[in-house]
Amino acid sequence: MAVAGLQVVVADDDVLLREGLASLLTQAGHEVVGQAGDAEELLALVRRQPPQLAIVDIRMPPSHAAEGLDAALQIRRELPSVATLLLSAHVEVEHALELLDDGRGVGYLLKSRVTDVTEFLDTVSRVAHGASVIDPALIQELVSARRRDDPLAALSAREREVLILMTEGLSNAGIGRRLWITEGTVEKHVRNILSKLDLADTADDHRRVRAVILYLDATS
Repeated sequence: MAVAGLQVVVADDDVLLREGLASLLTQAGHEVVGQAGDAEELLALVRRQPPQLAIVDIRMPPSHAAEGLDAALQIRRELPSVATLLLSAHVEVEHALELLDDGRGVGYLLKSRVTDVTEFLDTVSRVAHGASVIDPALIQELVSARRRDDPLAALSAREREVLILMTEGLSNAGIGRRLWITEGTVEKHVRNILSKLDLADTADDHRRVRAVILYLDATS
């Protein structure tokens, strides 16, 4: 369940989407302390009044290349306490990994995911409170791109499902509820995944998620 009361900045050059996001956030009890249509305006807003969360479109003016991502990385360098949620119209693996590799309190969602209001607001809350949340479509893209000599080939179908949900930032209990299996069974799958991927077993979900993403990136 989303927690109300966050201070949020929304940056997107699409005015209708930006206003729509601001309206959703406000109705959920959050405070939208600023809106920006380009990266320069975003940086000025965040520097003037650092929010708890910045929601940023990857592609913004003037070139619509990666100005939003560059601004998000700059925010992370200057104000690491500000959580960042990237939005994109398409799966952009390289861009997403560049920010996700930067630590906790980061997220990546396709804009189409915003239509599920409950899921979007839950993601906003989790990222703002330190989770790493990655759109399942990005994980599927990473998996598909590595089918040849795939280090994930040793995983069972169920272990792959658990891995994808791990990377979304869900706890073992959350994964169990999603897959209708017990938390103990999830813990067993997690141990197997970490062992098969040669990753250190840890109870730190954020470190675990980051380790999986880094490993996938390293094997590209």
